Amino acid sequence: MTERRWSLEEHIVVDAAPADVHRMVSDLRNMGRWSPECRRVWVPRPPARPGSRFVGLNRRGPFIWFTVGRVKALRAPAQTPDASGEFSFDVGIFGLPIARWGYRFEPEGAGTRVTETWQDLRTGRGSRLTVLLGTVFAGTDPDRRTAVNRAGMRTTLARLAAGFDGVTPPRP
Repeated sequence: MTERRWSLEEHIVVDAAPADVHRMVSDLRNMGRWSPECRRVWVPRPPARPGSRFVGLNRRGPFIWFTVGRVKALRAPAQTPDASGEFSFDVGIFGLPIARWGYRFEPEGAGTRVTETWQDLRTGRGSRLTVLLGTVFAGTDPDRRTAVNRAGMRTTLARLAAGFDGVTPPRP
């Protein structure tokens, strides 16, 4: 058995401006286009902003589960002197924390370096229950979750980058 990892990072360079990539990723309704697990996200009052809640429908193989999320940080590249941006959200189930997902957007050449992050929040009170729920509903125990998430993050980022090839994202 390997030591449990509590966080991950993966990145890719996307052929688009940081503001355009940030706009597409921070619209949570797009997440089902890229993620291999997330199928759909419902945001009651779009657009998402810090504190906004949402519901995610997830599926991996025969396993289907819902999560409830809350946007933690939303900083557009235009709001910073270095043209970088950030978007992060926490997900949980039955009021118990599961994970924090995040994205950083940094200019790199003519494109954007997108870094996706994951932090396991299944610690402290309720952690045994969330581990059990993850095993039962998502089919993944903590020993496998890191590998599953790393593969999913790579797929998400590759799909995101492919979505910008030759496409100009719509302007708000």
